[in-house]
Amino acid sequence: MTVTGPDFISLQVRDLQRSADFYEQQLGLTRTPAAPPGAVVFTTTPAFAVRETTPGVDLDADGARPGLGVALWLACDDAQQLHDSMAAAGVTITVPPFDGPFGRTFTFTDPDGYAVTVHD
Repeated sequence: MTVTGPDFISLQVRDLQRSADFYEQQLGLTRTPAAPPGAVVFTTTPAFAVRETTPGVDLDADGARPGLGVALWLACDDAQQLHDSMAAAGVTITVPPFDGPFGRTFTFTDPDGYAVTVHD
């Protein structure tokens, strides 16, 4: 038995279409032609998706902080250019670009409050 690492990552979201549009328009991700009901899957490796919440999950509950404790990093060929584009579009940038061990890096907040870090 061998585990090779992450294979599928999904975020539960309040508004599936809004979140899918955000990741498509702001990050340039491409939707797969087919996805399970209640989800939009993008053509990334590993697979990345946004999906409707599962029963019992309330992203609007008092004190809810989606993704708290999880670090989600996405690779990009030009993090600075993506940052500039997202900032110009009004996306909340929570950590401005800096040069680190993984290249140019910044963090933004998506429409549901998930902190997503991008690096090149």
